[in-house]
Amino acid sequence: MAHLTIYGRRDVWADRRREVSDALHAALVGAWGLPEEKRFHRFVLLDPEDLIAPRGPEYLVVEVVAFAGRSRAARRELVRRMFDDVAPALGLGADDLEMVLLESPPENWGIRGVAGDELTLPYRTDV
Repeated sequence: MAHLTIYGRRDVWADRRREVSDALHAALVGAWGLPEEKRFHRFVLLDPEDLIAPRGPEYLVVEVVAFAGRSRAARRELVRRMFDDVAPALGLGADDLEMVLLESPPENWGIRGVAGDELTLPYRTDV
């Protein structure tokens, strides 16, 4: 399980949401083996004055919220794919993309009427 929240400027990213979503999802599928149909992405697009950072207008922040349990190698692989695959696909330099992974134990999630640790998922979260 992984949910993404993508923060960026509305004037830069509003017309590119699908492109961003596709690039990010490809990184998750490649790094962690998430199923192609498991895409949970939220865009929070801000006016220029609402995103203050010492970066260019294309600056994106990606928060990945996921079940805890992936190996250090799997977490590093996701970071690598963000900068080797996602950033170039979107025309971004390394300074214009930041990602944070926030992990939470499955029992802290409520999904389909049960706690996350009671779910039977068709994919592994302990890669």
